[in-house]
Amino acid sequence: MQEFHVDVTTPDGQMECFVAHPDGDGPFPPVILYMDVPGIREELRDFSRRIAAQGYFSVLPELYYRDGTLRIDHSKGESELQKMFAAGSKLTNEMIMRDTDGMLDYLAENPTATEKTGVIGYCMSGQFVVAAAGSFPDRIAAAASLYGVRIVTDQDDSPHRLADRIKGELYLGFAAHDPYVEDNVIPDLSAALDAAGVTYVIETHPDTEHGFCFPQRPAYSEPAAERVWDIVFDLYARRLKG
Repeated sequence: MQEFHVDVTTPDGQMECFVAHPDGDGPFPPVILYMDVPGIREELRDFSRRIAAQGYFSVLPELYYRDGTLRIDHSKGESELQKMFAAGSKLTNEMIMRDTDGMLDYLAENPTATEKTGVIGYCMSGQFVVAAAGSFPDRIAAAASLYGVRIVTDQDDSPHRLADRIKGELYLGFAAHDPYVEDNVIPDLSAALDAAGVTYVIETHPDTEHGFCFPQRPAYSEPAAERVWDIVFDLYARRLKG
């Protein structure tokens, strides 16, 4: 497997990305892995490597690059949690779509990557996954959100408002118990996607809590997390490799 870092040019500067892909020249279907609010860490790089091992060109962007290289040290307690949530709250869908545009330009110029692109995001990045599918409908062919937040809001930039632009297929997996996802999100999102004729699956995983996909979280559920990987890789195989 090949892995390296690359600086991707965006309208706001240079964004460092971790890239992993199989050995050889490819080309391989690209998958953008948007980080969750704790930021870049080895756990996410391992996710990127797992995606690459399935035959994809995986890109993990440092979304906090506007504030420099931000790393969260959870061992330091409350002050680090406050720093984490402050950094995450600064990010907007508009910002991340500018970043996504830069990554798509990078991929378009890279002979190792094909055109059809997949995206995946957790928690904070659920909103970015859906926004990307609606903002770049001719590029994003498959999108996966796991216990995503802020996908449905009352704001003008709410990602669910882009449903009528989405051409790719969506998978949206939620936790059974999640204080960060309001009760109206799943029905309102389903209604918007149905009205737009989007191909999608929305699923709630039994006996799970927010964060169940990450092995280093107390909420980790190996059966549910592994089932998610199977679903996502089936989606990517059909929509990116087919």
